[in-house]
Amino acid sequence: MAAVLSPGFFPILLLLCFSISPSLQHVSESEPLVRFKNSVNITKGDLNSWRIGTDPCGGKWFGIYCQKGLTVSGIHVTRLGLSGTINVDDLKALANLKTIRLDNNLLSGPLPHFYKLSGLKSLLLSNNSFSGEIPDDFFKDMSKLKRLFLDHNKFVGRIPSSVMQLPYLEELHLQGNKFSGEIPPVTDTNKNLKILDLSNNQLEGSVPESISDRKNLIMRLEGNVNLCGKAVNIECKPSPPPSRPFGGTNNSNRTTVNAIMLAITFLIMFLCRGIIKKRDKKRNPEFKMLGQERGGGGGGVGGGMGDIIMVNSEKGSFGLPDLMKAAAEVLGNGSLGSAYKAVMANGLSVVVKRIRDMNKLAREPFDVEMRRLGKLRHPNVLAPLAYHYRREEKLVVSEFMPKSSLLYVLHGDRGIYHSELTWPTRLKIIQGVAHGMQFLHEEFASYELPHGNLKSSNVLLSETYEPLISDYAFLPFLQPNNASQAMFAFKTPEFVQSQQVSHKSDVYCLGIIILEILTGKFPSQYLNNGKGGTDIVEWVQSSIAEQKEEGIIDPEIVNNTDSVQQMVEVLRIGAACIASNPDERLDMRETVRRIEQVKT
Repeated sequence: MAAVLSPGFFPILLLLCFSISPSLQHVSESEPLVRFKNSVNITKGDLNSWRIGTDPCGGKWFGIYCQKGLTVSGIHVTRLGLSGTINVDDLKALANLKTIRLDNNLLSGPLPHFYKLSGLKSLLLSNNSFSGEIPDDFFKDMSKLKRLFLDHNKFVGRIPSSVMQLPYLEELHLQGNKFSGEIPPVTDTNKNLKILDLSNNQLEGSVPESISDRKNLIMRLEGNVNLCGKAVNIECKPSPPPSRPFGGTNNSNRTTVNAIMLAITFLIMFLCRGIIKKRDKKRNPEFKMLGQERGGGGGGVGGGMGDIIMVNSEKGSFGLPDLMKAAAEVLGNGSLGSAYKAVMANGLSVVVKRIRDMNKLAREPFDVEMRRLGKLRHPNVLAPLAYHYRREEKLVVSEFMPKSSLLYVLHGDRGIYHSELTWPTRLKIIQGVAHGMQFLHEEFASYELPHGNLKSSNVLLSETYEPLISDYAFLPFLQPNNASQAMFAFKTPEFVQSQQVSHKSDVYCLGIIILEILTGKFPSQYLNNGKGGTDIVEWVQSSIAEQKEEGIIDPEIVNNTDSVQQMVEVLRIGAACIASNPDERLDMRETVRRIEQVKT
């Protein structure tokens, strides 16, 4: 006798299908990831958190990023000494995979067949040992690709023309390889290219006009001695006639002669510049406050070593003479250097930071990075206005914020500023900092530390207490030893224990700020010796374990509001950001999402 199904059975069956499907999806995504893990050798660290049957989007899989917490969108596995063969077919099952980051490993051999992952937007493979030629049509099916980092590998041959035809490509980094031949032109379909780094290869010939005529394109071509054209300020000579069978000039000899003549020219230029600098130094007194030489450019747009180089003209342009005439006051010393406030004749107030340890980059790459920072636009990120480059030290100029820093308002002034830090204002600051950090993590996704030095002294406050994050993305400027000494992210538990940092280190720093705002206490974590202040990590974690969260919230807000439950919610978010194990921390996107759910 056939069973009779009641009418209510089908809605229940449908509901069961929907409730089961997410877990099935997570299981199906865990399998290819584990196959990928098993295909490579790991010599520095482990991926033990990657286990079949567990949820890759549950927040515990190291290096896995998920879209809305539901499906894998990113694999970020760096500095683990990975070697072996990557089977891209294993990753094709990850339908929503957008980012692969395997930089700073030991991977070698030909470029894996990443073209099979047509949905990729970012492919970051810097600092490995990949080698060989890349087929010319390798990237033709990767139409969604925005960021491609193949720098500092061992690739040879011509740059594949298909990479220059990608319609949405924004950043292309091929520096530090052995690419040869001419540079392929950029097609008209690509309107988005912002950064092109082809430096230190073996490229030759004329730089295509489709590249040299691009406005707002940050381009690096140094280290390719046989390039010519207006992009490199070297005139292209007509092609020589065919060589004669006998008595012709040897090409290698001609190249040697040209190189010697070029070296002599630069030597003469260098000597002349040194004579001029000595003469000007005798004529002009030093700018005592900044300790810099007077510049050759009065408008701040020249290229002389003494110039102020504008990277952001929203507040107007100025030069070093304008700063030298400005009324100045010392603001104090920070981990990266000293800071001064200068009020110029036009009324613009700026902060001039004098940084001695930014010596990793030469002038040209330094300029590239500073111009990139100057173009950033976000309501909670302070873009620099200008810089001054000198080998021994650098100046970075930014707009002065009237309320100074969050550190000062919280701990340095118990007057009117502190009394204005109501709970809605503090929540506004927390939300703004979180949004700014999420923006930086998206803009500098390829950086090991998108910020690296987030702390309350680097959160500035506008007249309306809108937070603006400063001193971010400085890691590429600093030598490793200087970075580990100066930047707060290098005081996180993972660096203390295993000398590793990651995006999760920035999350830890954000968690410290959240807890600092809620408790009103100065964290001892900011101090080099840990003596003084409050060990805010241990205090918060023990209070949560004992369910005494309300007792550690700043009395000035907890006694004057009925929003204590909201404060406790945010406190728990901050606590989830400071877990000792980075795998157990929230990622930046999830932190922002949870903070946004708290409404005053």
